[in-house]
Amino acid sequence: MKIQLALDRLTREDCLQIITDTKESIDWIEIGTGVIKDYGMSIVREVKKQFPDKIVVADMKTCDAGKFEAAQAFEAGADITTVMAFSANKTIIDTLKVAKQYEKRIMIDLLGVIDPNRISELKELGVDLVSLHYGKDMQVDGEIHTDLFSLLDGHSSFEVAVAGGINLESLPAILEKKPNTIIVGSAITKADSKLVAEKMKGMVKKYEINH
Repeated sequence: MKIQLALDRLTREDCLQIITDTKESIDWIEIGTGVIKDYGMSIVREVKKQFPDKIVVADMKTCDAGKFEAAQAFEAGADITTVMAFSANKTIIDTLKVAKQYEKRIMIDLLGVIDPNRISELKELGVDLVSLHYGKDMQVDGEIHTDLFSLLDGHSSFEVAVAGGINLESLPAILEKKPNTIIVGSAITKADSKLVAEKMKGMVKKYEINH
């Protein structure tokens, strides 16, 4: 299982410092939507330039203009860009085509999706990477609801990332669900980043050894 560091509501300087502090414990770097809105594609370029060995996720949350936004992210150095699951099928198909051209990937954000039929539709469209997402405005005291995973029952072919207030206390319950990628934001960025990231990576490794 990979750890994806989510950088949100931070300055450029803070983003770069936190990545530097945690780089030994994280696998993927997510440039959050708010950070992209503050700094544009320049922050994506800078992060990829400084940390070329890391997978960089541009959390564009694209829901329209799929071809343009996907190309924009990939040309800036992103390896993965996010597209909302409620987007038109045409938008999703377009972004998948662009990703193939650039030999990059699309992560479909399932925020707000509650209909299992939409999951089946996404699979038919060629989606292979999804993000279960318990939104910031729905989080209470860092709690994440593991029943999110029920949305993917019967769809084991997806590569799954999960996000939503995950911290040291809630991580064990997430590990039991065996997602491919665990997205962690404020639990790392608003604490002793290096220490928390190391502890989380240690918990992941220990779980994988014992299971």
